[in-house]
Amino acid sequence: MGLSMATAESWVRRWELQQARYAVDREERFSVIADVVGYVTREQPRPYVVDLGCGPGSLAARMAARLPRAEIVAADMDPLLLELARTHHADAARYVDVEIGREGWTAALELDRPLDAAVSTTALHYLPESTLRRTYAQLAAALRPGGVLVNADHLPLSDRADPGGAAHSRIAAHVGRCRAQRQRAFAHEDWDAWWAAVAEDPELTDLLAERDRRGPIKEAGEDLSPQRHAELLREAGFAHAAPVWQFGNSYVLVAIC
Repeated sequence: MGLSMATAESWVRRWELQQARYAVDREERFSVIADVVGYVTREQPRPYVVDLGCGPGSLAARMAARLPRAEIVAADMDPLLLELARTHHADAARYVDVEIGREGWTAALELDRPLDAAVSTTALHYLPESTLRRTYAQLAAALRPGGVLVNADHLPLSDRADPGGAAHSRIAAHVGRCRAQRQRAFAHEDWDAWWAAVAEDPELTDLLAERDRRGPIKEAGEDLSPQRHAELLREAGFAHAAPVWQFGNSYVLVAIC
């Protein structure tokens, strides 16, 4: 299933443009994640970081550039996106094919020491609350004291049970869309168009067939507010959790062990 570098480079470049439609101030979010990890690991000679839901290596590559001493383990369950990462960002991380939250997933990472940081961007919202609760506990156990979980994602401002909060969340989402429109992010192809184009590339046929064979994530994610995420993180063993950056409904949430 090996890819040519030219093919991987082309599809990763299109992925970056496509994702800019959805992640408000995406490059700033990446920078904030690296800022947090750099601060927390400033005294570590070889920071140990796991990237959860790494896709084609977008965050791992930026982390490796910002923190060249770091050892990064990048995990995802999508065989096509992982192969793009392994080919185009081969030196950024050690890539692991595993579904986050499934039984035994942390063992599959083959970690040889406690983590300094776990990072994720636009991925953990796929997990339902029951799986997220278990995943947070597993990450708390894998992190060293003082280590951090840094999660960048779109989160509703309040839980669905709060009608007023739901209206507030819609306004925040609108603010984010307006920002993306001003940045001309919507000029690029969207998620569906990207995958439709992938299906036309003969070099990706086998990887796409494997992706289809595995099927989607079995459980649907839930819209959990930052406050609910913070509650789950504290229950899982983290000492503190709160956002350090926000624009509209786009957050960078940091939990400290």
